[in-house]
Amino acid sequence: MDILAIVLQSLLALMFLMAGLGKVTGSKMHVEAFNHWRLPQWFRVVTGIVELVGSAALIFGFWEHSWAAIGALLLGVTAIGGVLTHIRVKDSFKQTFPIVLLGILSFIVFFIRLSDFSDFPGFN
Repeated sequence: MDILAIVLQSLLALMFLMAGLGKVTGSKMHVEAFNHWRLPQWFRVVTGIVELVGSAALIFGFWEHSWAAIGALLLGVTAIGGVLTHIRVKDSFKQTFPIVLLGILSFIVFFIRLSDFSDFPGFN
């Protein structure tokens, strides 16, 4: 089970790191996407920061598993928001599927690391 968590954490950290950096730096794709979704550009930056924080927590979670649980939960909830955004503007399943998949994988990591959740600093 640990190898599965490590593989999924690595994939999620990389995917959300790339997505977060693209949003924070204002890549054309992300700017256009937020315009399409009728969301303000400041929200793109906030979303990117949340994704970067979640990625950092997943990476730190290789050493402190409770951080992986927190990062996965944060990214899973963020993914729910992404799915709802795609549904709200009636995007196709092809456009929506990547965030659905990342959300599912985030919650899988969260449930794998759930037993470590209680070790998170301040939760004792």
